[in-house]
Amino acid sequence: MTQILHKHPPALSIRAGKLARQLIQSEGLQAEQVDIVPGAAGGPKGIGIQGLDQAIFGEFFARAPQRRTLIGSSIGSWRFASILAHGAKAGTERLGELYTNLYFEKKMQRQEVSDICRGMLLDLVQGKEEELVDHPDYHLAVLSIKAQHIFQSDQVLPLLASVAGIIGATAVARKHSRHFMQRVISQPNIGKQFKVEDDFLTHYHSLTAANVLPWLIASASIPGVMAAIRDIPDAPQGSYRDGGLIDYHIDLPFESQGIVLYPHFTDSITPGWFDKLFKRRANPENQARTLLLSPSQDYLQSLPLGRLPDRKDFTLKGLDQKQRIQMWNQCISESQRLGDEFLEMVEKQHFAQVIQDL
Repeated sequence: MTQILHKHPPALSIRAGKLARQLIQSEGLQAEQVDIVPGAAGGPKGIGIQGLDQAIFGEFFARAPQRRTLIGSSIGSWRFASILAHGAKAGTERLGELYTNLYFEKKMQRQEVSDICRGMLLDLVQGKEEELVDHPDYHLAVLSIKAQHIFQSDQVLPLLASVAGIIGATAVARKHSRHFMQRVISQPNIGKQFKVEDDFLTHYHSLTAANVLPWLIASASIPGVMAAIRDIPDAPQGSYRDGGLIDYHIDLPFESQGIVLYPHFTDSITPGWFDKLFKRRANPENQARTLLLSPSQDYLQSLPLGRLPDRKDFTLKGLDQKQRIQMWNQCISESQRLGDEFLEMVEKQHFAQVIQDL
């Protein structure tokens, strides 16, 4: 009797910008082509692609060590920090364990949440600050925002008014939210500097061993959930907040000479957090050299709750702490499939057959 083999649906969705697709079709995907890696904001979704991060940083890049720029916003910057501090496997596992075992209750004070997250970051990378700012293979650029006017306040009414103003401004055009916030890029002042020219005023600050932890906290400080970060060493006075507000999925004009390899949580790119309210998508010119790797719909449907871990799981009705931890650990374990599939595709160079337009 003829045996019928059932092949699992693909775990990965592969999308590419025009130039990336042309390069991969002509040369395949090679580690030496990759010079930039973005890391998006998205809370615990970041630990849901742990296996993909391990495959890319632990095995793929090891084939061609070279200086690469890592551009992280919020959890994206924490993912990169964990890897630079401890290596791909140990670092991402440490991040996953720490994040999974956090505990939040409804109606916690902003400072309480900030203190918990700061404690997690200290457990993650304290004592490894030099590795973050002077790594032989990676240049870490951390994205945050500098709040303007009443958006600097953590009081309820100014915050609500600011958010309403940002939504109204963004409804007209993304660029109008610049009246409420300005981009901040913190990076070591050695090597090639990551620069941006777009509709937002961008401040550049030196990332040092003395301030890398405050900048990482600022990059993940969600307004209304966490307190703004102030008094950052070697930075101007101000209120600094989550980088995802402007650069949610990092739709920036990358100056790549090869491939921007983007391990992501979803198969599309939304420029800023408020842009998702208006279903805005990335500028194709910005993403021309981007190869976007993300979990496929079939993969997501195979997970508990049919999706990656989410911040709302901490207070989801009917889901207690023990159940949440179990489900998140299952998602993390399953993510090895993402990494395995990516490495298999690199080995067999099957990208040209499965790439879709970004």
